[in-house]
Amino acid sequence: MSVPDARPRSARFVLTCIGVGLLAGLMSGLFGVGGGTVIVPLLVLILGFDQRFAAGTSLAAIVPTATVGVVSYAIHGSVAWIPALILAAGAVGGAQIGTWLLPRLSLTVLRWSFVGFLVAVIVSLFIVIPSRDAELPLNAVTVIGFIILGVITGTLAGLLGVGGGIIVVPALMILFGASDLIAKGTSLLMMIPTAVSGTIGNFRRHNVDLFAAALIGLAACTTTALGAWIATLINPFTANVLFAVFLVVIAGQMALRALRGQPARRPRPGRAAPPQ
Repeated sequence: MSVPDARPRSARFVLTCIGVGLLAGLMSGLFGVGGGTVIVPLLVLILGFDQRFAAGTSLAAIVPTATVGVVSYAIHGSVAWIPALILAAGAVGGAQIGTWLLPRLSLTVLRWSFVGFLVAVIVSLFIVIPSRDAELPLNAVTVIGFIILGVITGTLAGLLGVGGGIIVVPALMILFGASDLIAKGTSLLMMIPTAVSGTIGNFRRHNVDLFAAALIGLAACTTTALGAWIATLINPFTANVLFAVFLVVIAGQMALRALRGQPARRPRPGRAAPPQ
């Protein structure tokens, strides 16, 4: 695979990336996710990226987004630093597994995998009962659990282009009893090295649009803190319901595209469309 075309993009391309970044940043701060659940489907549906390229680009954009989110949650004391580092240790290796698998899976498998992934997240949002008072325990059992969760999260991060927050946040609340705010802040910290590791793997495989990622990431940084602030104000259950509604729309759009067999990507300037 050759290196993606580096010529200047159209105004529509730039404005779309900025808009996607603004929305992704808000969702990232509000729900403690990297924003991949926003970035990947919108890059596919609006800009015609294929699923692989959208996943790689999304993962790169998550790095600055998550960094701003961590600072925002840390100000309120809602980051469990040691558990986050343990999660990250497992996730870094897992991200390499995911990026290795990414070019080896068919587009159809990736589309349906992403839809199934979103459905699982939607279900989990109605299972989780967030609490603002719960702490995140740290003992031998939870350390092992953090490592396993990190590996699973990292693999999906590299494969689906998400920072892992939509896995880690529900898992920390359901399996480890963390409060919703601590789960979100810890998740954002964990996903920084995960996204960096996955991006390195994608860059080596020419599976990331760094220009688009930079636009999305910088735009997201301007709204992430706002989302984190809103998260402290609204009812946790209400936030879960709103996020579930959004994911239902995205999952429905992706499922329709997979059923119709439409190409997930239009050719980028100066390049022919790849075989589907």
